[in-house]
Amino acid sequence: MKKTRLLSLILIFLAIPSLLTGQKAGSTEDLARIIQEGLSNNPDLKAGFENWQADRAKIPQAGALPDPQLSLNLLNLPVNSFAFDQEPMTGKQVALMQMFPFPGKLGLREDIAVAGAGISQAKYQELKNQLIKNIKLSYYDIFFIDKSLETVEKNTGILKDFTRIAESRYSVGEGLQQDVLKAQVELSKMEERSVTLQQKRDAIAARLNSLLNRPVGTPVGKTVEPVIDSLQYNLPQVKEMADQNRPLFKAWQAMLQQSDKKISLAKKGYLPDFRLGVAYTQRDRLQNGTGGMDFLSGLVTVDVPLYFWRKQNKNVEESRYTHEMVQESYRNVQNQVYSDLDKTLSDVTKNLHLIQLYENGIIPQATQSLNSAIAGYQTDKVDFLTLLNNEISLFNFELDYYRFLSDFSKEQAELEAATGVNLNQK
Repeated sequence: MKKTRLLSLILIFLAIPSLLTGQKAGSTEDLARIIQEGLSNNPDLKAGFENWQADRAKIPQAGALPDPQLSLNLLNLPVNSFAFDQEPMTGKQVALMQMFPFPGKLGLREDIAVAGAGISQAKYQELKNQLIKNIKLSYYDIFFIDKSLETVEKNTGILKDFTRIAESRYSVGEGLQQDVLKAQVELSKMEERSVTLQQKRDAIAARLNSLLNRPVGTPVGKTVEPVIDSLQYNLPQVKEMADQNRPLFKAWQAMLQQSDKKISLAKKGYLPDFRLGVAYTQRDRLQNGTGGMDFLSGLVTVDVPLYFWRKQNKNVEESRYTHEMVQESYRNVQNQVYSDLDKTLSDVTKNLHLIQLYENGIIPQATQSLNSAIAGYQTDKVDFLTLLNNEISLFNFELDYYRFLSDFSKEQAELEAATGVNLNQK
């Protein structure tokens, strides 16, 4: 009986490397599908889109002339009689006034609005990139927990067999009580780990449902193991990708363009705006039979920038300071992004190396070591604690492998969000 159980254990451990090829069980969550679901349903992203459309609607408004002014006037009406035919200057007037900004001002205001819409569009694209990244981060966190739960479940079954073997050997006087206790402790730790992992999964699933705008408590299916591809990019290459494609950079570039246009518009403030008006005055024939001729009047007014040293000068100065502030802030954002790219690229490279090391070296070696311990335990050359320690070591190596796999995928998602490029497609 004892030998049969040990042989069954050997067969179980020989199957351990199959974990590295992935396991399929139950319904799964396709990453591409839930990303599309998030892009369609996320409220924050929808708000960003509506803000972009609102800024687009400002463009024609900014380039339009001010509304003309229509006025109806009573002129020189005598208060002693309130008669329209008593005095020759009494009349009823209709006037129309239109303000015309100095040529070039409306065009600059429209350019500023165009740049504002460009900022909103780039911010919307950046929100989209960040949403995709956050969905991927949650997805790969769940992937690691799913694989950890599978590994815990497999090892729980193995530890139960170990416990039965230790109890059987102890009952016939061939084993030690400490072997039984050690196996029971490890089994309890596995059960505790399973409960903790499930709680973490529920919390991350809630976060993912929030990103997807799903109802609270919506079940999240099993995740799919990511395909690992070697990324052949260096820091200058990813920096160039970010410069060309990162929506965050495009937003700051549009802000620079906008602030530059605001300087030009502030300089136009020295130039006067015009108002053109026309008025038609209708007069009644007087009581004495004279007069009654209607009048047509015209009007031109010009704004005089008389206090330019307090207004226009300071407006230009303010616009230049704002432009410099935007420039320096953009440089600061670039430096932060470049620093993050450097760190993320380093982490991606490190985790890729660790994945390959565990997949091709550490886990196969640990599996061999465990199988050797099983063989030695059969012939009483290896004690039970050594066998158990080998099994626990392999278990920890498997968890480390899936952690590195999850971290690699999350860091790749970070890298894609930072560059604005789908690196796998590229």
